[in-house]
Amino acid sequence: MRKVPLITHPRYLIEFARDIRILDLMESLLTGSIRTPIVHLTGGSISRYGVATGYEGPGMLVVNAEKLTVNPPDNFIWGFKNPYVYGYKTEDGLEISENNQTLRVVGGEDISNDTIPNQYISGEKVKEWYDKAQTGDKIVLDYALTNFSDGRNTVPPSQIEDYFGESVREYIKDYPEGAPVMAYMHDYTPQKVSGSVSYLGSFPEFNDYSRAHNAREFANRWNGTIVPPESLASGRKSGGFVGVRDPEAPGGFASHGTCPPARALRGAVTSAGVPLPVGLNWSFNCVAFGVDPSTGVKVNNTREYPLLIIMWTRGTAGNTQIYAEVYELVPN
Repeated sequence: MRKVPLITHPRYLIEFARDIRILDLMESLLTGSIRTPIVHLTGGSISRYGVATGYEGPGMLVVNAEKLTVNPPDNFIWGFKNPYVYGYKTEDGLEISENNQTLRVVGGEDISNDTIPNQYISGEKVKEWYDKAQTGDKIVLDYALTNFSDGRNTVPPSQIEDYFGESVREYIKDYPEGAPVMAYMHDYTPQKVSGSVSYLGSFPEFNDYSRAHNAREFANRWNGTIVPPESLASGRKSGGFVGVRDPEAPGGFASHGTCPPARALRGAVTSAGVPLPVGLNWSFNCVAFGVDPSTGVKVNNTREYPLLIIMWTRGTAGNTQIYAEVYELVPN
């Protein structure tokens, strides 16, 4: 706290006396200097006791007219999932580095869930990587939220849940690196802007039950995805699609059954007035070989407010119907 000569600021003694700050009074009288009361350094929503008041949610500390103040949060705050904690293979073991600063070195034989960050990757997987890696190779261990829409600083992994809640931490885990993440939302109304439906149909040569599984998986991977304005967003990380034998596909297998839900997504998104999703085309078989149906497809939100994608399925096997809806999250 800034100190000033008591002789030039005697009124500060009155303020301390009014607030019953006995220790500050005694220190000032004994030393001849006095702490500047916080009310003279702050403004806006910060009280004379240094407590931010008058709003809810993750406010942001800023300097306004040479005073510290806290801006209340916008209706929507989003950032992007980016690497923050790395593991480097060194001659001494696994060097764990956070924001370009070494935290510790873990011996190769000591790598486990107890010795490394394991929100995104298990100690077992890191040990497998370590045993095959060359000295100098690196692996991502944890992620931060960066490049926020309101200009706030990077939020490191250890603070994400404290600032934004467990649901945001779980959302980050589900989506790939670089994904936009809606960290905070309040005082808004979802307004439906479009919807579309497609049908799986029967193609027994490609196993209708496997195709139905892939259609459901596509819907599950995209359901609940939020695309902030001026952002590209994909579905959740893949892993549940099954390969269906197809002699015309590279490698002899393809994730058949993903084109019908992709057509539903395409129809809903383009009806909302935004571009054709990256990774899709306008043909009947709109997911090309080699394109991941979830992370390889990206929706570009060119509207003013965030878009929420809802997808679900009904029916079984060749009778499966796939539904997609797009909602715009409009501030109240």
